[in-house]
Amino acid sequence: MISEYARRVLNDPERIRRRDIWFDRMADVFDSRPNEYNDRYLFTIGGRTWTPPGGFKETETLTPRDMKWVWDSLVDSLPRLGKESWNRRLDYFRDMTAASRAVDTRDGTRIEVRPLVYTQPERWMEECLEVMAQGEECRANRFTPDLVAVDLYGVHFIDKLFGANVYFKDGQWNAEYLRTPVGELEFPDLARSGPWSLVKRAADAFLEAGVKAPLFAMPTLSSPLNILVNLYGQEGLLAMIEDQEAARHDLKVINDLIRALHRWFREHIPTQQLQCVASDGRAQPPGAGQLCGCTTQLLSGEMYREFIMPLDDALLGDYSRGGMIHLCGTHTQHIPAFRDMKHLRALQVNDRASWDLEAYLKGLRDDQVVYVCPCPEMPVEKILEVSGGRRVVLVGAEAPEKKGTA
Repeated sequence: MISEYARRVLNDPERIRRRDIWFDRMADVFDSRPNEYNDRYLFTIGGRTWTPPGGFKETETLTPRDMKWVWDSLVDSLPRLGKESWNRRLDYFRDMTAASRAVDTRDGTRIEVRPLVYTQPERWMEECLEVMAQGEECRANRFTPDLVAVDLYGVHFIDKLFGANVYFKDGQWNAEYLRTPVGELEFPDLARSGPWSLVKRAADAFLEAGVKAPLFAMPTLSSPLNILVNLYGQEGLLAMIEDQEAARHDLKVINDLIRALHRWFREHIPTQQLQCVASDGRAQPPGAGQLCGCTTQLLSGEMYREFIMPLDDALLGDYSRGGMIHLCGTHTQHIPAFRDMKHLRALQVNDRASWDLEAYLKGLRDDQVVYVCPCPEMPVEKILEVSGGRRVVLVGAEAPEKKGTA
């Protein structure tokens, strides 16, 4: 249970009101409605994802040698600490690691240590909310949503549900390809899925806390094409040419799973608090979905339209406000398809994709918005020039004033 102090802070009516003012401004950008704030400033988002110290989103701060030293010290302290106190220190040691890993003990055996979210998601959620309540609310001139993100296994969460070997190495999550051929993928048994159980337990703990101000960000549910490539590598792409029936089968199974998980979150988390992955820079008006379009850069416009576009649009269509596709490479060959997607309301572009902001704004519908991360090739000044301050959400630090409004 969270403290009464945290519950009071995170249910503060004024905090909720300020959050919803920003959501209203954002909705006005999407719907091209006049808004005094948006007339003056380029709407900007830059939120904060709260995790406990040493939480699973932290970067690695301990080398294996460091962890062995900490573990050895912990083993040595057992006789004088007593079991209960020693277990508390063991939990803290687990929490300091960036992900599941094997650690050598003094006697040469190996143990697996994991951060708290992978072992006690309820306690992890409570600590996230306590840290958030203790933190100072940001009053910068940008939308700064306070988020709790249950981002287990990074971009390989769905791979894990399909039985892929997902592991942490070199500071990030990785996955091995499945050994089965394309075309034999089966819908996983979610009732027996350990990773999915952890996510549900964290979500239930969020609901049990009874807090109305924070946003809940779901794991990376990705997209059918991204997951096909995660599971099979180039064999998945080749199947779209050489064995189309097999490729379509697996893409449908993947999309069915992703849609089922989105549906669970919509049914359990209040709409006003539910967001998708990476919502510190991609939060949308409540009731919007999101998918990851990273690997669409590998496809021609024709292949995307034939194989992937119907699946992506159906997924976004499950949400009352449609939703967003994230892009990070060269995807302009898909602009005609994006324009034709009834439920696509936003693109989020960063890195190489940001360079093409002007092409997206010219090629998309007037009711489609682009979230853009500035970069040397597309600085804030150029974003303002290219967009005229319309149909753009800036991901950054402070909202710049539009020309002629100072």
